[in-house]
Amino acid sequence: MNGYAPSDRDAVTAAPGGLLDLLKVAAVVLDGDGHIALWSPEIEQLLGYTAEEALRQRADTLLIAPENRPRGRELFAQVRSGERWAGVFPLRHRDGTERAVEFRTMRLLDSEGRPHLLGLATDATTVRKVERDLALSHSLVNQTPLGIAVFDNDLRWVGVNPALERINGVPEEALLGRRLGEVLPGLDVEAIEARMRHVLKTGRPLLDQQTIGRTAADEQDRAYSESYHRIEDTDGRVLGLAMAVLDVTERQQAAAEVAQARQHLSVIAEAGVRIGTTLDLQQTARELADVVVSHLADLAAVDVLESVVARGTIAPVSGGAPAEFRALAVAAGYPTDAIHAADPVGELATYASSRIITQCVRRARPVLVERVDPKMMRRIARDARAARTLHEAGAHSYLAVPLVARGKVLGTLTLYRTVDERPFDDRDQVLASELAARAAICIDNARLYGRERGTALTLQRSLLPATPAEQEGLDIAARYRPALSEVGGDWYDVLPLGPGRTGLVVGDVMGKGVQAAAIMGQLSTATRALARLDLPPAELLRHLDDIAGSLGDAIATCVYAVCDLRAGICSLSSAGHLPPVLAGADGGVKLVDVPGGVPLGVGGVEFGTVELEFAPGSLLALYTDGLVENRGEPIDTGLNLLTRLLENAGPSLQRTSDSLLGALSPEPDDDVALLLVRARS
Repeated sequence: MNGYAPSDRDAVTAAPGGLLDLLKVAAVVLDGDGHIALWSPEIEQLLGYTAEEALRQRADTLLIAPENRPRGRELFAQVRSGERWAGVFPLRHRDGTERAVEFRTMRLLDSEGRPHLLGLATDATTVRKVERDLALSHSLVNQTPLGIAVFDNDLRWVGVNPALERINGVPEEALLGRRLGEVLPGLDVEAIEARMRHVLKTGRPLLDQQTIGRTAADEQDRAYSESYHRIEDTDGRVLGLAMAVLDVTERQQAAAEVAQARQHLSVIAEAGVRIGTTLDLQQTARELADVVVSHLADLAAVDVLESVVARGTIAPVSGGAPAEFRALAVAAGYPTDAIHAADPVGELATYASSRIITQCVRRARPVLVERVDPKMMRRIARDARAARTLHEAGAHSYLAVPLVARGKVLGTLTLYRTVDERPFDDRDQVLASELAARAAICIDNARLYGRERGTALTLQRSLLPATPAEQEGLDIAARYRPALSEVGGDWYDVLPLGPGRTGLVVGDVMGKGVQAAAIMGQLSTATRALARLDLPPAELLRHLDDIAGSLGDAIATCVYAVCDLRAGICSLSSAGHLPPVLAGADGGVKLVDVPGGVPLGVGGVEFGTVELEFAPGSLLALYTDGLVENRGEPIDTGLNLLTRLLENAGPSLQRTSDSLLGALSPEPDDDVALLLVRARS
């Protein structure tokens, strides 16, 4: 790097540099006979002798040890004859020690032609240190990959190192004496020079200042980190400014990639929590669309093949055949009319083989269109009107990702960018594919569960009496409501036993799905067969207990009642079931305490029986736990509410049944079976 150049105002005179002060150069003059003629204050500091002690003394006897005097006299004669000598020679300090002193010597002549010897001396140790520092500084400046520049107080280039020449793409000679903006206009010159002035004024360094721009060495913007330091001499005089420059483009790109990877993992983790919270097909699709518009797209749609919704065998899309889709969810990250361009949720849409969405499911591969032109939009959108709507909304980039689970294509996740100006890229495609893969498993689980639930519900309903048979002297109402999630094994039945006598049963098989429904069917059939024998309630339950024990791990609760209207009584036995509710003809309502009893299938326990007065106008309610159980609340809360509601039961048991379901279990987590029986007046 070049040295400092004086400005115009310093063209005649300039302030001294500080290097000689750092070296503390001393001067001494000997006459032709070797006596000390002149003695500077600096040589006094170096060797300790005052001028009074040194002047007129022979230099060799005062300053040189005896063993070195011959060599000293030889050098003196050499210089006296006109030769110059430079080197290191040991001199004796006033305290008796020796000091290595570096000399530059020359002969001087006075007005009469007599020779004198001038010696410029400095401490050799100090010289070596300065040399090492300068060599180290030169090596660091010229070999470091860090760009270094020096500016004067007018912010003009004074020098640059090779690294900065490469960064700038401009040789040093083209920079010197010029301002930054004259050479590198592609940088934010105003901001950089403002930092320079701040450092020159305050003396406080500015570190790691970020600049985005381009130099002559690059055709694209790059990122630079700059640090600024004020340069001062040993007296504190401001000489200029040093700037260190590091190209951090790769570092910033790596940091951005790390941040993006972290965000990627964060989105995946969030998706794991938000997607698949239920086994409902449409809810799962909505959750996927909501996650996507939160992090990846401005508009998203989830469409599945019609065979997925039909819960049959998933038929692959092949050849030139069109594909039938059912829209499950549409979501936008902001209010926009573009949401109406998607297929309406719940409706069936058919797309020809040439359409992008059809190609996506046929090939089971993502389709990325970074820039959507009008021709491509027509292959994407549902129709010309939808294409116009998307265009007006600013849709410019498109990504379709197949929903693949267990080797089968279920549908597509379709993404648009409208407000976000960035087109979709490969990283977006990877993230969308991961989200789609996770969601596809949830969707397939919901599909399989829905198919199993449908089978169980069909079986369940086929085993229940469609409408309880009218019985002599009884008004009857019954309801069955399946759970929103899994179907269980709840059932009810009304069994004619003879004149004036009716059997009533409500039971609940533990477990869910088809297995629970099948066990319920076996127990229901067994109950009907046993009821024909007109067995007492406790004995009937004992036989059912034996049957349940033969069905493997089947466990069920059950209450069985026999209403004898001629005797005006009702006999009840319970196998671990919730207590029935009796609303008497006098208006009193109570829970019926049925003695003993454990669930069917446990075995080895006798069942008790209780007899109740069942006069005309009396109302008996039998039910399963899904009616009165609510998560987070004790079951007594539901039982108390049931008894209060039955206190105001109206004349219509059908309306009363619906009222109870609406008040106690509007969206049941468990199946509900309810049987209301009233003795007619």
